[in-house]
Amino acid sequence: MEKVIVEISYTGNNYCAYAPLLQGCVSTGRTLDEMKKNITEAIAFHVKGSLADGDPIPDVFKGNYELSYKLTPEALLNSYSDVFTKAALSRITGINQRQLWHYAAGQRHPRPAQRQKISMGLHKLANDLLAVEV
Repeated sequence: MEKVIVEISYTGNNYCAYAPLLQGCVSTGRTLDEMKKNITEAIAFHVKGSLADGDPIPDVFKGNYELSYKLTPEALLNSYSDVFTKAALSRITGINQRQLWHYAAGQRHPRPAQRQKISMGLHKLANDLLAVEV
């Protein structure tokens, strides 16, 4: 099963997603889960309409595919803001709370080194959670 990248950003009020392989296929949602549902429906609608109109579509959409979500730092920080406080994210990532607020609000964009710190901190947390015995 091939993966289709869906890029997700946060606009300050909503999440916005688009599939780069399908020009013009976008969707929004108030929550990350709502946006994922909406973009899944939008992609299916777009592909069905393109096929009905005889428009070309990428080969990946002619078979089974899986959506893979790529979140901007703003989208990631906002999607987990009800799970983690900025203080907790600061401890996990090593980035101060004020800077995390700027990233979450879209007022500033993290440099590659900062994006790496966010990614590494969250991956470490995920690995720790996966190590918990049930």
